[in-house]
Amino acid sequence: MKNMLFALLFAASAATAQEWPQKPVRWVVPFPPGGSLDIVSRMMQNRVAEGLGQPILIENRGGAGGAVGTAEVARSAPDGYTFLFALSSHTINPLLYKLSYDVERDFAPVSLIVSIPQLLAVNPATPYKSVNDLVAAAKAQPGKLSYASAGNGTPSHIAGELLKLKTGIDLVHVPYKGGGPAITDTIAGHVPILFLTAAVVIEQARAGKVRPLAVTTLKRSPGAPEIPTVAEALGLPDYEVDSWIAMFAPAKTPRSVIARMQKELARV
Repeated sequence: MKNMLFALLFAASAATAQEWPQKPVRWVVPFPPGGSLDIVSRMMQNRVAEGLGQPILIENRGGAGGAVGTAEVARSAPDGYTFLFALSSHTINPLLYKLSYDVERDFAPVSLIVSIPQLLAVNPATPYKSVNDLVAAAKAQPGKLSYASAGNGTPSHIAGELLKLKTGIDLVHVPYKGGGPAITDTIAGHVPILFLTAAVVIEQARAGKVRPLAVTTLKRSPGAPEIPTVAEALGLPDYEVDSWIAMFAPAKTPRSVIARMQKELARV
């Protein structure tokens, strides 16, 4: 009898793996369009959809440093049709907000997508040509300069606060509901300084819309080796802020479904 039950369970599991997906799959990006999560998810969208044989629908649900969209995924059925794209702030938000979900209990990890640095940039109309220029100006005008980030608790926020801590400068933090609005306002001149994921900023920097000053990792970015690090520019060997993008699923999503999504992500 036990052998028969095990055989039935195995057959049901195998059938689930073969049958999924039977309809479009939803990827929730908990930030507005234009940020790093949005860009990376859309770069992968079509390739993964081809592999799965079903469309991938991307939904932007911004707010509270990513907590709004993340809560929506936590409440979703673990049926393999909803996934979360998350930043490093996924593990920081529990320290900043009273959340309706538990990041460990309510989610199953699917895959690390990419690890990327933050980039410090300024509006090109400002006089700051280097990090040293910026720090000197901030020391001369305590509390007068502001910087934009993708939101409270995001890696860009942490990068800005760490620079303040290490240099003793006083910058005013202006949190946005994602990287897209933050870089838009920096380009428009509403905020002079920006910390944001390098993948989002570098294209605008090459177009001359912002001026890149430094990356926040200990080593220069292979994608932009001409940009120095904050550590080397200021002689701060312990200044480092890195960030990651990863995919999660609601807890109790079938292992076979997660394995299939992992396989398709690895193909991209």
